[in-house]
Amino acid sequence: MVADVETLLRGPKAYGLARKALEAMEAHKVWPTALNYELWVHYVAAKDSPLGAEITQIIASGEAFTDIVGEALAAEFLPKAKLNGEILDAGDALSKELDSVSRAIESARESSEAYGEQLATASQSLEVEDTAAFKTIVSTLTSATQRVLGENKTLETQLADTTAEVGRLKEHLELVRRDAMTDGLTNLANRKAFDEALERACEAAESRGQPLTLAVIDIDHFKTFNDTWGHQTGDQVIRYVASVIGRVGAAPRTAARYGGEEFALVFPDESTRSALTTMEEIREEISSRILKRRSTNEDLGAVTVSVGLAERQPGEGVTSLVERADAALYASKHAGRNRTSAADPVSAAAAAA
Repeated sequence: MVADVETLLRGPKAYGLARKALEAMEAHKVWPTALNYELWVHYVAAKDSPLGAEITQIIASGEAFTDIVGEALAAEFLPKAKLNGEILDAGDALSKELDSVSRAIESARESSEAYGEQLATASQSLEVEDTAAFKTIVSTLTSATQRVLGENKTLETQLADTTAEVGRLKEHLELVRRDAMTDGLTNLANRKAFDEALERACEAAESRGQPLTLAVIDIDHFKTFNDTWGHQTGDQVIRYVASVIGRVGAAPRTAARYGGEEFALVFPDESTRSALTTMEEIREEISSRILKRRSTNEDLGAVTVSVGLAERQPGEGVTSLVERADAALYASKHAGRNRTSAADPVSAAAAAA
């Protein structure tokens, strides 16, 4: 079905299909981002496809078609989004393989040097014996030594060139990976990078017996703000909030754009009390500034955020931790917004369930 849609987009019906997609998006108040447009083109072209059925269900339920919803659908149904994840995974595997190759090359170089030194030492020890037989051995061994040393020099040059090439390739892979793991709008970690960082942090916290706290942050009334001022101004607000979160929540913490107007901060080796201090600093700084619309210099007013905190319990998995942080975020929303709420701790049995 995906191939059929691609064919339609290169045929005489392409413009009609594009108009239908935009009309449907406008009717359902979906922002015309590139990702949303691709999803809705597939929807209007093939409503009976799995992706079409999912969007039909979302429309029927009255659920808002947010960026988070669109990103989730793209990851599941669009082949390009799936391929991005596969490329990243392949890059990880290749990087590990290159590390192994580099270690093997270095080991071979060291072995070659040691072999040459041993031959030279043997040659020197034999030279002190003043017999015809030993002189013949010395001569033969010295020639062999010189030959092996020459070969070693050639091999060493080849290994150095190969090692340098491997290093360049690893640097390139790291740059590609960094770009693919970074949110384009905010320059924070993206959702995939966040998922990996949280998984690693949970494993480390469990093995070391250290605390780990997760913060989930959401911009208050963002949809109303976006509808009033427009998508570009909404992006300006997202970038502003992200800049504060990224600066105050710098490494070793991980700051990420979780999706849409929602962010997350991973606090390794920090308890709720420590994370609460940081999040209150972030929340207060964000709300302290009166923003202006760049295009017109109009006052946009202050922006506020709501925060949910959850400290990982022994044995607790990623899913449970995220759910408790989300629940704490909703508690902040229901209590009036512009505040930080901490989740209640859970028992070890409940955390592992």
